[in-house]
Amino acid sequence: MTMLAQPSHPRHTALAVPQRKPGTSMTETVLTNANIVLGDEVVRGSLCFDEGRICAIDAGSTALPRAIDCEGDFLIPGLIELHTDNLERHIQPRPGVDWPHDAAILAHDGELASTGITTVFDALRVGSVLSGKKATDYRRYARPLASEILDMRARGALRISHFLHLRAEVCSETLLEELDEFTESDRVGIVSIMDHTPGQRQFRDLDKLRQYVCGKHGVSEEGFLEHVASQQALSERVRLPHEAGAVAHAIRLGAVLASHDDTTAEQVRTSAEYGIRLAEFPTTVEAARACHDAGIAVMMGAPNLIRGGSHSGNVAAEDLARLGLLDLLSSDYVPGALLRAAFRLAEVLGDLPRAVATVTASPADATGLGDRGRILPGLRADLVRVRLGGDLPMVRNVWSHGRLVG
Repeated sequence: MTMLAQPSHPRHTALAVPQRKPGTSMTETVLTNANIVLGDEVVRGSLCFDEGRICAIDAGSTALPRAIDCEGDFLIPGLIELHTDNLERHIQPRPGVDWPHDAAILAHDGELASTGITTVFDALRVGSVLSGKKATDYRRYARPLASEILDMRARGALRISHFLHLRAEVCSETLLEELDEFTESDRVGIVSIMDHTPGQRQFRDLDKLRQYVCGKHGVSEEGFLEHVASQQALSERVRLPHEAGAVAHAIRLGAVLASHDDTTAEQVRTSAEYGIRLAEFPTTVEAARACHDAGIAVMMGAPNLIRGGSHSGNVAAEDLARLGLLDLLSSDYVPGALLRAAFRLAEVLGDLPRAVATVTASPADATGLGDRGRILPGLRADLVRVRLGGDLPMVRNVWSHGRLVG
């Protein structure tokens, strides 16, 4: 696995807190008889945390009366999710249904907590198409929804840690004006440059795009062809200024830049020139290898790994893992896939700590979150207790910043 360089703009710094003996504080939580997954080994032992921070890690069990017996379950860092479409599913549970956003955000937050995710970068599309037909246009929603998420976080209504991931859609009409609406105080951690122009990247296979557009929106063949032609024409007009504008806004917001669906080495070279640090879902081995050569971390979808391949017909995540070209995993559209994929990857690699790092330490490093992603004294007590039922990892408990949330 390629080591990820620390970003030049870390949001947090790990605290230099010395270990202390478990049981020295009446407010601490002590977990014992756990298989603790550290950076490069699994240790049977005990862990204590207090005031939201890990205090100590010790080999062996403790007889403290208030210690929680983990019964040999695994204890891993809280999962860090960089790209998820899950919130959209809660906001629009059926076509044409706009569910109350506060309830949808709470449901999304609770679902992620239940799967072991303790930090999420909520993916919101910026860049809309307002002039198309109703079935294939994309309306503006990111700024008001972001404000609702941030307001609920400020009120302490959410269980886990939320940042924003702005998905900058190049093939759109309103990208730059929508990005203008965000400020440095909005917790924007990632800006990804996405280009869904028909005939390239994720949708280079027009038959796959036809299945998606016609199947999801009920568009006729004539309507589909009109959609393809209009999107291709729009892309020709706006691609270069939109890409440059997205880069400038990411720098302004202090966000990590990501690419999306890189397919060729040439596209990766462009990504590197823009200063991109993270590649979401490269579609070919060629692109993934070019990313590693350029020092760009490769992220693949957990559903791809679990299913054994991409639903869009692109490269399989397992193939990249076996080639040493996979750095991070994302749950993408199934929150529960992230934990299961990590344990599946452990089978592929024969290395549980390395596999767990793809959903904890590596995404923390990629986004400059130096206070989480590892089990170390002084870091946030973001922890997941996991029991294996055969080859199925089952979440038993989740702590987010030391608070039991699942």
